[in-house]
Amino acid sequence: MSSARRHEDSQPWGDPAVTEPLSDNTADVIVVGAGPAGSTTAYHLAKAGLDVLLLEKTEFPREKVCGDGLTPRAVKQLVAMGIDISEEAGWLRNKGLRIIGGGSRLQLDWPDLASYPNFGLVRKRDDFDEQLARQAQKAGARLFELCNVSGPIIDDRTGRITGVTAKLGDDKRPVTFHAPLVVAADGNSTRLSLAMGLHRREDRPMGVAVRTYFESPRHEDDYLESWLELWDRRGAQDRLLPGYGWIFGMGDGTSNVGLGVLNTSDSFKELDWREVLKAWCASMPEEWGYTPEHMTGPIRGAALPMAFNRQPHYTKGLLLVGDAGGMVNPFNGEGIAYAMESGQLAADVIVQAHARPTPATREIALQRYPRVLKDTYGGYYTLGRAFVKLIGNPKVMQIGAQRGLTHPLLMKFVLKLLANLTDPTGGDTMDRVINGLTKVAPKA
Repeated sequence: MSSARRHEDSQPWGDPAVTEPLSDNTADVIVVGAGPAGSTTAYHLAKAGLDVLLLEKTEFPREKVCGDGLTPRAVKQLVAMGIDISEEAGWLRNKGLRIIGGGSRLQLDWPDLASYPNFGLVRKRDDFDEQLARQAQKAGARLFELCNVSGPIIDDRTGRITGVTAKLGDDKRPVTFHAPLVVAADGNSTRLSLAMGLHRREDRPMGVAVRTYFESPRHEDDYLESWLELWDRRGAQDRLLPGYGWIFGMGDGTSNVGLGVLNTSDSFKELDWREVLKAWCASMPEEWGYTPEHMTGPIRGAALPMAFNRQPHYTKGLLLVGDAGGMVNPFNGEGIAYAMESGQLAADVIVQAHARPTPATREIALQRYPRVLKDTYGGYYTLGRAFVKLIGNPKVMQIGAQRGLTHPLLMKFVLKLLANLTDPTGGDTMDRVINGLTKVAPKA
């Protein structure tokens, strides 16, 4: 839980009049939350030589609600962190996506690109998150588990965050941590962001994911499976819901079965999504094993904050990464890749700012972070917001599912668009069309 200390070189980043005592609870940067966003941020900061505190409220291994399926975007980030992604190390590879809907079934391989690998991975989140956190530790980050951050420490004169208060260990003893920069990687609830006055934008889409695990003979499926039609059949008339179901083989005798639903439907608030999942599973072939007696854990749910639903992503010494900043892809509900990518982007900005000689020039560098995010994702997320509004209409969703899957070339384009898998320069015609659309779309 320790690393080589560099206090003799540490200097305050903000106002030179603001000083804190040097101790084991003082660092260059504090990262709150050791999920994919926080651990990736801490890893890249530590690799660059910064002193980093990584604060995790629970203890590893710990449960997280997720589909456990990783697209090539996430795989690229794992490779960049030096994670061993071999099958011998416990990773299950997948070749692509199998899409089911409208009475059709289409199997699409991940595209062959220069920018991303042509395979995805599957791994349970309790183990996945711990691997990232331990990798950050190996790079030099100081990880504190069972460290529940209760709020920011704010300088009364400048309004900047200068650290956090927390309760540490089983005995929940009060502690304070000090740093001139803090990264909020504390998920959708992000109490730290709220305490700094950053509230969720109501004009951005939200999703809900619910999932469970079943013992199943399909556990070694080498394609992620997406079902485009989710039906609510409880009333007098069937209703098609805005979202999709998934089945991911885990390679360990179980399948992760779940669904993601958007708040763009009138039925969003009135439905019990756990009951919808149960009904959907009951409609599956019995031999797949998605029945109550084969369920290996409870049904759990989580929110999916999408399309920059909390802004600004930097203010007064605080940077937002991952779910805290609403980074989930509105097209497909993918969050892990964007959590890790935003962590790397934030780390790059922080490292450059740290090299600046004065508080004023460091602040100029830090204020670049929101623009970096918008340049990277802004246009794409704008298209995604339009997409989720469109499929909120059940008729549009039904027509798309019934007719789209009969056109493999069209669906190849859709896969690239929804998974955000294109080569930024060069590439094929599909890449150029998608990249062109994201460039002209407003970067809000």
